[in-house]
Amino acid sequence: MSDIKNILENLYCIYNKREYVHPDPLEFLYNYDDIRDREIVGFIASSLAYGRVAQILKSVSSVLDKMGASPFLFLMDTKPSVIKNIFKSFKHRFADGNNLYAALTGLRCILMEYESLYDCFLKGLDKSDETLLGCMEFFTKIITSGCDGSPGHIVPAVEKGSACKRLNLFLRWMVRKDDVDPGGWESIPSSMLIIPLDVHMHKIGRLLGFTNRKQSDIVTALEITSGFRKLMPDDPVKYDFTLTRFGIRDDMDINNLSQLCKF
Repeated sequence: MSDIKNILENLYCIYNKREYVHPDPLEFLYNYDDIRDREIVGFIASSLAYGRVAQILKSVSSVLDKMGASPFLFLMDTKPSVIKNIFKSFKHRFADGNNLYAALTGLRCILMEYESLYDCFLKGLDKSDETLLGCMEFFTKIITSGCDGSPGHIVPAVEKGSACKRLNLFLRWMVRKDDVDPGGWESIPSSMLIIPLDVHMHKIGRLLGFTNRKQSDIVTALEITSGFRKLMPDDPVKYDFTLTRFGIRDDMDINNLSQLCKF
């Protein structure tokens, strides 16, 4: 296990740098200093992080451009009917303008009641839990309860057992703080984060021997997180950005990872 940690630490030192972020929707968060803006940008960017990366960047950019310099003020100051009209032609794979509008109204309701997504999330936090799973369910239920319509895939149904990759990605961005992850949600322990499980991380988790499961569900995500927690008890998703570069960047082939690591 110590050999694996040394290898991962070496990869982290090499690749956990902003020069390796593009193309990744994470890059949008760097444009916002106010945490109230950044958390909204992070939620939108992570929620649309499925499909071809070029289309993801295009879709996120189109939404943020319409929200102006402060997404927080946009949601606070814009009437729902106006929001619906602004995004009526939006389309990103399975999500359309009605789904986006519903999700944005859910976020708007949270801001009206809690003043920030962070303060809402903290209401569901129980630090006695090993992970944020229960808190994630609380948070998404609050969002959907405020939605005008169905947000579709934009807001995950945590209770149905999906891996919730995009929500866990959002939480990584907001909780961790290093050269890549901007952080800001300081009262949430990094130790409670769950690995954002996609096909690339699932393959890597099997490669590292952290899981034998074939289903990409929350059980598998928790198993892989547990494996990383043995290496980094206080920060089990530390290596997520580095390892997923092998599935995102054209110049980093995931098939070379096993050879590089010499497992």
